[in-house]
Amino acid sequence: MNRPLFGRVLGAAFGQLPPLLRALHSVPRRQAWRGQGRVRRGEHWLVAPCAWLARLPPSADAVPVTVEFVVDEGGECWNRRFGAAPMASRLWQRDGRLFERLGALRFRFALQVVDGEIHWRAERVWAFGVVPLPAAWFVQVRCREREHGGRYEFLVDVALPLLGPLIRYEGWLLPAQEPA
Repeated sequence: MNRPLFGRVLGAAFGQLPPLLRALHSVPRRQAWRGQGRVRRGEHWLVAPCAWLARLPPSADAVPVTVEFVVDEGGECWNRRFGAAPMASRLWQRDGRLFERLGALRFRFALQVVDGEIHWRAERVWAFGVVPLPAAWFVQVRCREREHGGRYEFLVDVALPLLGPLIRYEGWLLPAQEPA
């Protein structure tokens, strides 16, 4: 566990990331980051049950965001809060790919560093950990992390065939100051 999770997945490209991006992905054991975000859910009637399955937050403007990163031998837990709405996931790596369990869904992502940003591409998705979902459903999943204006910025934009936009959440984070 000497190298951070994203360092193991990205290899040498991890060292080329901007400092704040490397810092967020180099938490030694536990650290909180805070900032602000915006969440937009799609309008289709199936969006609500899909969002419930993945434990996605409701729509909100200028919502406070907190993420507690907890690192252990098996990977990382990301305990996010968009206002009062929790959104937790578990991340780990296998065979050079990043896996994430988010609610009832499990994802396999290929990560790529492009112009100092981390781009996530969903390769496979399983419901309830065992039921494979068609890969074509997830080609419109866009995830990006970057350092911009002295802050860590995130963007997750998901659209599904027939449903259209599912969710888009974006915002910024900085390391939380420890209480005095």
